[in-house]
Amino acid sequence: MKNANERSYSDEDANLLLQHEVEIMESIIESKSKYRKIIHAGIARWVKDFQEGRIEIKTVDDLKKLIEIDLELQRDDL
Repeated sequence: MKNANERSYSDEDANLLLQHEVEIMESIIESKSKYRKIIHAGIARWVKDFQEGRIEIKTVDDLKKLIEIDLELQRDDL
């Protein structure tokens, strides 16, 4: 039979672990948000440069990669 002190210590450990996991998840979500902002800026720049004729069709792969990364980050958020 466990005494009250052992149970309380176990609950405290579980709460600390849960709090740590939440902090890690918040950090990951924040990082993904920053990455998506960078990707969106890259896409916007690519589109502007393309519209102004500074990018030729042969570099479409760069845009494709940015879009694929953005979609991957969105999938991870679900």
